[in-house]
Amino acid sequence: MPSALPDGEPVPADGALPASALAGAADRPLGFYLHVPYCATRCGYCDFNTYTATELRGTGGVLASRDNYAETLTDEIHLARKVLGDDPREVRTVFVGGGTPTLLAAGDLVRMLHAIRDEFGLAPDAEITTEANPESVDPAYLATLREGGFNRISFGMQSAKQHVLKILDRTHTPGRPEACVAEARAAGFDHVNLDLIYGTPGETDDDWRASLDAALGAGPDHVSAYALIVEEGTQLARRIRRGEVPMTDDDVHADRYLIAEETLAAAGFDWYEVSNWATSDAGRCLHNELYWRGADWWGAGPGAHSHVGGVRWWNVKHPGAYAGALAAGKSPGAGREVLSAEDRRVERVLLELRLREGVPLSLLREAGLAAARRALGEGLLQEGPYEDGRAVLTLRGRLLADAVVRDLVD
Repeated sequence: MPSALPDGEPVPADGALPASALAGAADRPLGFYLHVPYCATRCGYCDFNTYTATELRGTGGVLASRDNYAETLTDEIHLARKVLGDDPREVRTVFVGGGTPTLLAAGDLVRMLHAIRDEFGLAPDAEITTEANPESVDPAYLATLREGGFNRISFGMQSAKQHVLKILDRTHTPGRPEACVAEARAAGFDHVNLDLIYGTPGETDDDWRASLDAALGAGPDHVSAYALIVEEGTQLARRIRRGEVPMTDDDVHADRYLIAEETLAAAGFDWYEVSNWATSDAGRCLHNELYWRGADWWGAGPGAHSHVGGVRWWNVKHPGAYAGALAAGKSPGAGREVLSAEDRRVERVLLELRLREGVPLSLLREAGLAAARRALGEGLLQEGPYEDGRAVLTLRGRLLADAVVRDLVD
């Protein structure tokens, strides 16, 4: 969750949504994102809305404490029930992210999940995920999560090489993420993801291959692989600007992506989104698919974003301000926007083109259709799906996905 928030119109004190946003809501899937903004240390590349204990000291008082965070976030879940109304609507997915959610006690994560269950109900096959840092869990912690209803977990592995982890300011040791996968399986987790980052300064092709091999050897059923993005204002950006570490170029990122695709495909993983691979459809992250397909989700926590029926809003960033708003009986929303039909069309193209199923050509305007024909001729779109009325990226198209989607929406 990037730390910068957009501008927008004010959110009503009670968080009420326009009637148009709730029309037909019972027929749309609903997910919850729960943001835990705490980290033990700040990674050098991180631009997310997260805080260490030192950064919070003296800025939010007891309100910003992680000791009572579960209670505070539960207050927003109660608010969500009031805003979304009493129509029956089971929650399809819950995703706890951060930050480091597993800095909270396992019982706190379970308590937040159960608040959603008690207010809304969970679908019988609901996907319940938490992110976790490898150094912040042990078998007992994982067992508590599983017994409490979590069935999917995502570990931040990033790399198997110590010198790469050092550049990223990651604190776990090589081998610990792989051990976590085994511990999660032993606890009964149905689905396990490992997050990897490629293109870190100082990483070689062989380093990247070693990370992929280590991840696959652990036995997850899902792997996410992201190119490192150096965000302005981060410690890593400052180090690169001072010439302490080199910047990795786009050609290196492309080469690493091709290595990932080759290695993961050989191991039985199929891509279903440009940066995500799974061993089966059941292993796909359903929660992220809610985002990518424009469904409804409520984001609870400081800086969290939500979307319901074409209305998007975001909470205040600071944990103290967030808790203070809820303690006063007010919505923590900082701003919102009502998306037009054209906004939603463009967002569908932007997001769905990145999926294995692609985007319907019927969503494209005349200029976009012409761009799609050019992309087909350049080998960026697959011929078979195109003939069936869909724009689906080829492997080369995935490497140039951002450029392709810009052409299609223009």
